[in-house]
Amino acid sequence: MMKRSLSLFAVLTLILASLCAAPAWAEGAGSWGQINQSLARSEDWQRFVADTSAFQLGGTEPLEGSEDLSVGDWGSYPSMDGSTVCVPLAMELARQWLDLPEEDLNGFVSFSTTPYAYDRLFNRQSNPMVTIASRGIMMDDTHPVDIVLGTGPNADERADAERLDAELVMVPVCYDAFVFLVNSENPVEGLTAEQIRSVYTGMTRDWAALGGEPGLIRAYQRPHGSGSQTAMEELVMDGYPLTAEENYISDGMADLIAQVGNYDNGRESIGYSYLYYVDALYKSGSLKVLSVDGVAPTPENLRSGAYPYTVYYYAVYVKGNENAARFTDWLTSDEGQRCVQQAGYIALRAVE
Repeated sequence: MMKRSLSLFAVLTLILASLCAAPAWAEGAGSWGQINQSLARSEDWQRFVADTSAFQLGGTEPLEGSEDLSVGDWGSYPSMDGSTVCVPLAMELARQWLDLPEEDLNGFVSFSTTPYAYDRLFNRQSNPMVTIASRGIMMDDTHPVDIVLGTGPNADERADAERLDAELVMVPVCYDAFVFLVNSENPVEGLTAEQIRSVYTGMTRDWAALGGEPGLIRAYQRPHGSGSQTAMEELVMDGYPLTAEENYISDGMADLIAQVGNYDNGRESIGYSYLYYVDALYKSGSLKVLSVDGVAPTPENLRSGAYPYTVYYYAVYVKGNENAARFTDWLTSDEGQRCVQQAGYIALRAVE
């Protein structure tokens, strides 16, 4: 049997992963550097997939130069990348279809964050760091990403896809809320959409104008290209110019959450994120989620559209990828939506 070879980076990744119960190679890299909560399956976890034969990994081939490591074929299971906020969803899908051990999931779900995931999808590139450590398997690093799970692409990314002749299919798979956060010490409980835009255009600079205590507003935001910044630019600002001091731009979502929740920032900070991220993926300090136009981001208000900044998470693939289309069809079925709910997301419809 001919042995397969991998890039040097992939080989090093696999070796490190195979030596670690929780792969150290992922710490601080990609999405795992933005998560500080345990994502282990719950004690009441259920398998909802009745027939797991439809989407399975293929076989393995020995890795050239090694007796213990091998290269895994993706088979009919789609290769994924995506946004940090969809890491638990991808983990749940791997549990349901592949029955992977918990200790393998944070090597198998190796998300690079939104802009990098879309770059790989458009350019037909692989996600090169996917491992099944307990079996000494590095997944084929020549297989292009099939599906991006996460927030939708921004205008620049949509233009890149068109330039590269990658016609995108974007299928909503669940709801979330794009939310605004303040420190719990801040007495403000809610803002209007107009007030939020006024803060982030620099027109309003003092909390006293918003019903709070006098003090300079520290309005944190994310870099252009991140999933949350896309929502801020296209959903919230809607053509109004964003302004920010350089020291109020947070490279990672975890950094923004830490800044707003930091005790030293007290009543001065405001920032934004996704409700699922704040509730399930990253805890830091004391935060308060604001209502917008008097509406709180509850599941009922998201499904009804009452909350003004209701968003979808999508399964995005390039038209013509039939396997990705079949998997996405399943994900929006009742069976798939039960998996979405079990992972803690707000399904497109409530299913029993």
